[in-house]
Amino acid sequence: MADLIYGMHAVAALVARAPERIELLLAQEGRQDQRMQALLTGAEQAGVAHRRVARQELDERTGGAHQGVAVQLRAGFEYREAHLADLLDRTAEPLLLVLDGITDPHNLGACLRSADAAGVTAVIAPRDRAVGLTPVVRKVACGAAEVMPFIQVTNLARTLKWLQQRGIWTVGAAGEADLCLYDHKLTGPLALVMGAEGSGLRRLTREHCDFLVKLPMAGSVSSLNVSVATGICLYEAVRQRRAATS
Repeated sequence: MADLIYGMHAVAALVARAPERIELLLAQEGRQDQRMQALLTGAEQAGVAHRRVARQELDERTGGAHQGVAVQLRAGFEYREAHLADLLDRTAEPLLLVLDGITDPHNLGACLRSADAAGVTAVIAPRDRAVGLTPVVRKVACGAAEVMPFIQVTNLARTLKWLQQRGIWTVGAAGEADLCLYDHKLTGPLALVMGAEGSGLRRLTREHCDFLVKLPMAGSVSSLNVSVATGICLYEAVRQRRAATS
């Protein structure tokens, strides 16, 4: 269900950062461990209504893997897209992550988690033919989906062009690139563009990147999972940006 969020990390993040969005917190009967008690205490302090339910009810409503907790969002409080222009206006040297058609919710969740850890300004993705913020994405993101601005756009190529007009360099990851990731400058206003699982960057997306870079592959496999590659690229950008300011 789109209005149901589950998983300990995702629910705890929502209770801590946006309790007004929660209609009801559902906690599994019989679970009395320290993490659950801390979560329920936080919910009470934040004025979040909660009740105990049988594990079977949580299984039926979430499909399992709920870690004993779920929250029902208030009507009208579904995730609201951040306004990209406002975010960029408030950030001197933005670091953006652009995901070109990620369809696996586990990959999107992992990318959001890495983006939050790396201090990314916002994550941008196409609205069509790509996964959105599903309950599975939120659970895998371990709370990052509740705090990371996630902006879905109608035309990704046009968005990349708009970013370039604002002085943001767009760097795409592509296995056929001649330039290695570690040999390219990743400081300053930057958008890292990652391709979809298997197919990589679409042609129009590739053509709208200022530069293409590749990861060095020394083994027998030809590519990495997109969430793994995203983490590597983001943290190389973080390393270079820290070095430039030290």
